[in-house]
Amino acid sequence: MKTVYNDVTRPPEELIQSFREVTEEYSPSCLVTDARARVGGIGGLLPVKPHHKIAGPALTVSLSIDDLVDCMPLLSRAKPGDVIVVACHETKRTAMWGGLMSTLSMKAGIAGGIVDGAIRDVDEIRDLDFPVWYRSTVPRPSPSAVHDRTEPVQFNVPVVIDGQVIEPGDIVVADENGIAVVPKNSAEEVLEGTRFQIGKEKTIREKINSGATLAELLAEFGHL
Repeated sequence: MKTVYNDVTRPPEELIQSFREVTEEYSPSCLVTDARARVGGIGGLLPVKPHHKIAGPALTVSLSIDDLVDCMPLLSRAKPGDVIVVACHETKRTAMWGGLMSTLSMKAGIAGGIVDGAIRDVDEIRDLDFPVWYRSTVPRPSPSAVHDRTEPVQFNVPVVIDGQVIEPGDIVVADENGIAVVPKNSAEEVLEGTRFQIGKEKTIREKINSGATLAELLAEFGHL
């Protein structure tokens, strides 16, 4: 793997803000995935704190499974509200995120981190109240902690997590259900579909609380 440093094109801020407003709803990742007809959902990653919900443009990091190194240099290219997405092949032997990375990210205004592998310093991250999604924990740090290396690494390239491609600049929506990926080129269409899902679910809840039966709901909505 050669080192790559790419710039990222982010969606318009008002569009990103609209997806942040979706995180005020129940299960925003589910709403977005439903709006995409079940496409773009990533499971198996959990937040350090269950109540955390974030949305923002992805800054992607691709690491070699044979040579995992520190991704801290990405912070110099980040903007407030970005979400750092680290593709590290579900590694369980090496922690690719920790308390210091969380502190630096928080100071830089980063919305959160998504790590397709192990992290450490969970107690510190929890106390910081910084949103991080991860697959596992391990106390062993990345090789760069010992050898002071930050390459090879690829910043802002397409990455794949759980079979789902994430392009730099795509909007990611994350909560305790998992991650939803919104391609930046179709974000407006997905937002419209997500708002439709919000309205539909609110209507269904109101009908349930008003005494509607399952048969009546299925007859009106087709499925729940």
